Amino acid sequence: MAAYRVSRRIPVSLATVADEPGPREQAGRDVRLGLRLGGRLVIAALSFITLVGSGLAWATYQNFTAHVPHGAPVPKLDSGHHDVDGSDQNILLLGNDSRAGASPAELKALGTQDDGGSVNTDTMMLLHIPASGRTATVVSFPRDSWVDIPDNGRGKVNSAYGIGYAAARSRGENELASDSAGVVLLIRTINQLTGLHIDHYAQVNLLGFYRISNAIGGVQVCLNAAQNPNTDSDADGKGYSGIDLPAGVSTIKGTQALAFVRQRHGLPNGDLDRIKRQQYFMSAAFHKVATAGVLLNPFKLHDLLGAVSSSLVTDPGLDLVSLASQFENLSSGKINFATLPNDGPQLVYPDGVATSIVQVDTAAVPDFVRRLMGQSADSGLARVSAAPPASVTLDVLNGTPVPGVAGRNADALRHAGFTVAAVDSTEAATATSVEYPPGQQSAAKAVAAAVPGATLVQTGSVQRVTLVLGTDGHEARGVAASAAPNPNPNPTPTASGPRSAAAAPTSPASSAASPSPAQSTGGCIN
Repeated sequence: MAAYRVSRRIPVSLATVADEPGPREQAGRDVRLGLRLGGRLVIAALSFITLVGSGLAWATYQNFTAHVPHGAPVPKLDSGHHDVDGSDQNILLLGNDSRAGASPAELKALGTQDDGGSVNTDTMMLLHIPASGRTATVVSFPRDSWVDIPDNGRGKVNSAYGIGYAAARSRGENELASDSAGVVLLIRTINQLTGLHIDHYAQVNLLGFYRISNAIGGVQVCLNAAQNPNTDSDADGKGYSGIDLPAGVSTIKGTQALAFVRQRHGLPNGDLDRIKRQQYFMSAAFHKVATAGVLLNPFKLHDLLGAVSSSLVTDPGLDLVSLASQFENLSSGKINFATLPNDGPQLVYPDGVATSIVQVDTAAVPDFVRRLMGQSADSGLARVSAAPPASVTLDVLNGTPVPGVAGRNADALRHAGFTVAAVDSTEAATATSVEYPPGQQSAAKAVAAAVPGATLVQTGSVQRVTLVLGTDGHEARGVAASAAPNPNPNPTPTASGPRSAAAAPTSPASSAASPSPAQSTGGCIN
């Protein structure tokens, strides 16, 4: 210890009795002093900027929340019913055709097309936020889904909003109360359809979407084919959405952003393609917000929040900070997209009039919801073993744009011992899946064992096991490369949903590794 004390004291005493420093020592001291002073000035400046920015951001947010109108509360659960997903949160996100509050210039930009009635809501998405911290999922509901509307028979799901709105107007209710009545009936409809309790809702109208897309400076999208009034028109040649975009990459905002997410006429899969566009745009928009620094720039944030608040309606209890945090996850790709299980477009004849609808696969909905909640989609799978390939007959369908994929995979499966019946094409599929009807779990497991990575899907839309090849890699390597004996003959299901639906909820691990639609390979859509 003594030695330590001496070694510490000697330099001090020498410095104390030394004469004035020489030129070299003084220069070094000046440099160190300058660095310390400069560092303090930088820290002070950064602190000031942070304080001002934080103050502006907080004031902007306070002003934003104060001006967001609130509609009716979410209806409580009916007597005898319980919340099937417990403390998980379900937020209904809606977009309608209202142009309330638009200036004359904005009205001209928005156009006059309402594509089905100004009191219908054509965008319906359910944001499911697990309480466990698992990845959230956005579930889209095709606007033409044919469903039971409480106390109003059967109809398209988007008409529930219009029915509730019209009934309230007929009673003399004001605009906000009528709008709330439409949202409440739509909530009851979705609750009856899925069994999920809606906890909150947020609705943005056309004007808000228009202003938001302008506030963020537009979003880059890519189309497989040019879309214009010639491709998107009625029998008289009048364009429905007003879209006018070339094939390939475009940066869109305002009028063309609206047209991009609203077009359904002239698309191969109609409203189902429109849903893909809405999901694509939504992901790309939030990615743009995050990467462009909008959330960290108080001035850009002011413009964005102003655009949102001008047309947003929520229930009184919605926590907008929590909702914003989920959108931040969306911007980084940490969120899943799914579509309500369905059998695709069909014709029905209510009152003898042909009507184009999207047929909901009601048999698949319970498994879809269980998967959404992180539960096993089909408990029967765990109790059975994979059947011998020689006992399995299946169909093989090509959901990719690559010709011959189904044929090559069918040959590989025959070589592995399976019997292949039909070989055909189907609607575009993102994920490769093995679909099967109830009771054919063993056969489905055998096929899934031959196609590692394929999703097991129980659905009432197929009569036997069906391999649907998606654009997740099987179109390139084929089953021939993945049909080798699998050391695990009893794969675990990873999703549920029908062939015509978009990818059903996937595991958090797979979603975190997947790029957003706007960033995926190729990046172009219909």
